[in-house]
Amino acid sequence: MTIRVLLVDDQELLRAGFKMVLDAHADIQVVGEAENGADALSLLAHTPTDVVLMDVRMPGMDGVEATRQICQGTDGPRVLILTTFDLDEYVYEGLRAGASGFLLKDVRPPALIDAIRVVASGDAVVDPTVTRRLLARFIDTAPPAPKPIDRALATLTPREHEVLIELAKGSSNAEAAEHLYLSEATVKTYVGRVLSKLGLRDRVQAVVFAYEHGLVRAGYP
Repeated sequence: MTIRVLLVDDQELLRAGFKMVLDAHADIQVVGEAENGADALSLLAHTPTDVVLMDVRMPGMDGVEATRQICQGTDGPRVLILTTFDLDEYVYEGLRAGASGFLLKDVRPPALIDAIRVVASGDAVVDPTVTRRLLARFIDTAPPAPKPIDRALATLTPREHEVLIELAKGSSNAEAAEHLYLSEATVKTYVGRVLSKLGLRDRVQAVVFAYEHGLVRAGYP
């Protein structure tokens, strides 16, 4: 199945570079380009898309607001944020808005392709070290989440709570299975239950959730 990608960045040269890399792969098709968030939303209204590569710092509507609007629906495309700096408040807000991960603009082509495929499959791109550093830096200034978090957390079983902590640490299913003495398949089942009970889209949202609501601390090892 072909993965349909929309490129959103105000730098035409950068879009051209990404397009050249993506078009070299038979399972990926660039279906459109936009130079800001508003143009991206207009294109998405009539262009079937699976993954949006979204810059965050753009004139007009920035990538954070565009991501928020894209992720409001349940059947829209998934968003991968592009940034020049990994410690960027715009990236943090983009993750809170529903993005499924972020990439540095100097990402190597193989990593870019892998990330697009992972996100298109319904998973998220989580680099444990970078994501924890990002959240540790900006968590203190984050506004409280609007959901009834305590009630949602109370629905988790003790084992599901342990799995959520593993997600917050950036553990893969295999790593969580090793830490919790479970099979990888069992962990995968628990991950699905956690995301469903807490109303989260993917693993990135689980990481943000855990940090914002005190389940792990900034600077968690």
